[in-house]
Amino acid sequence: MAKKMKGCALVFTVLFVLFLVCRVIFGGGVLLTLTITFGVFAYHFGMRLLVGYTVNALFHNQMNYRAKRFAPLPFEKRLYALLRVKKWKKKIPTYDPDTFSIKDKSLEQLAMATCQAETVHLIIVFLSFLPLLLAIFFGDLPVFLLTSLFAAGVDTVFIILQRYNRPTLLRLIDRQKGRAREDK
Repeated sequence: MAKKMKGCALVFTVLFVLFLVCRVIFGGGVLLTLTITFGVFAYHFGMRLLVGYTVNALFHNQMNYRAKRFAPLPFEKRLYALLRVKKWKKKIPTYDPDTFSIKDKSLEQLAMATCQAETVHLIIVFLSFLPLLLAIFFGDLPVFLLTSLFAAGVDTVFIILQRYNRPTLLRLIDRQKGRAREDK
C-alpha cells in the first residue's frame, strides 16, 4: 500500500504540474478543471504521506494508549455494531502491515500503533477540508465540498477501525498483565 500511495502522490503531482503549465500556455476551461482536479488529488495523497511521516517522526508509535482521548466513548460499541465493523474490518488496507503484525509486535506496541494511526487519520480528516479555500478563487464550492467530505469519510473509516480494535487489545494486555502478576 505504501508504494501505491507514493506512486499516486507522484503521478497526481506530475499531472498537476503538466496541466498547470498547459493551462498557462494555452488557457482554456477544460485545462483549468483538469489542473484543479489533479492538484486536489496531489494535495490529498501528498498531505496524507506528510502527516503520516510527521506524526511518526514525532511519536515513533510510542503514544500513551491509556490516555483519556483514546478511551472508548459510551456510544461507540453500539455504533460499531450498527456499522457492522466486524464484517468489513479485515477488508480495509493497511499502509504498513508490519506496524500491526501480531507476530512481530507486543500487544502494547500494537495498542500504541493504533493510537498513532488514529491520530494521523484524525489530523487528515481536518486537513481534508483545506481545499475548500480554493473555492474562494475558483468557485464551484459543491465540488470542493464533496471531494473534501469523501476524503474525510475515507479517513474516518480508519479511525473507526483503530477505535474498534483498541478495546480488545487493552483487554488482552490487562489479562496478560494479570497472569504475569499471578505467576510471581
